[in-house]
Amino acid sequence: MTETKPSVINAENTPFINGLWRQNPVFVMVLGMCPTLAITNSVRNAVSMGLATTFVMAVSYGMISAIRNLIPKQVRIATFIAIIACAVTVVDFLVKAISIPIYLALGAYIPLIVSNCLTLERAEAYACKQPVVKSMLDGLGMGLGFAFALTCLGIVREVLGAGTFLGFHLFGPHFEPLVLFLLPPGGFIALAILLLAFAYRKERQLKKAEAQS
Repeated sequence: MTETKPSVINAENTPFINGLWRQNPVFVMVLGMCPTLAITNSVRNAVSMGLATTFVMAVSYGMISAIRNLIPKQVRIATFIAIIACAVTVVDFLVKAISIPIYLALGAYIPLIVSNCLTLERAEAYACKQPVVKSMLDGLGMGLGFAFALTCLGIVREVLGAGTFLGFHLFGPHFEPLVLFLLPPGGFIALAILLLAFAYRKERQLKKAEAQS
């Protein structure tokens, strides 16, 4: 009589963990570059945009998954956009009610979550094919991974470009900030540095795994 081994779930392969790290939307998939470069000149804006996107993805993917078998193929993308737009409208009102300065700083980038390649790509590739819970976990993980990437970029740009963190001065009155990092070219430079660091770390992990095997 053969003994069956219990199945072991690898936490690293769950939808939530994949979105946070292994399939990070910015550092691995390189999606959502418009808001990534446009609103990360401060940590506050980066965190706000990341959390707004997380809410939209988690809620809309759950709704898309719940009705996925009822959506005709001919209007699939249009239905996804309509559902995502409903969640974006809720976020737009919430941000406006919570903080007018953040609402003005984010500007048109909240409504543009509807057409963000990240939100539409995951809706098409995952949410319309998976159960509700998995789809919501994927949206939550991808959204938080996006927020993590935006926050990292916002920290680099604000600290180097203004010498502050969340508005608090870090280096004293004699610090000369690198204003370039607050401008669009500085966003590209900071993103390139973070992408290089992420790729280098991933390559080292692969080499270490090959050496151990």
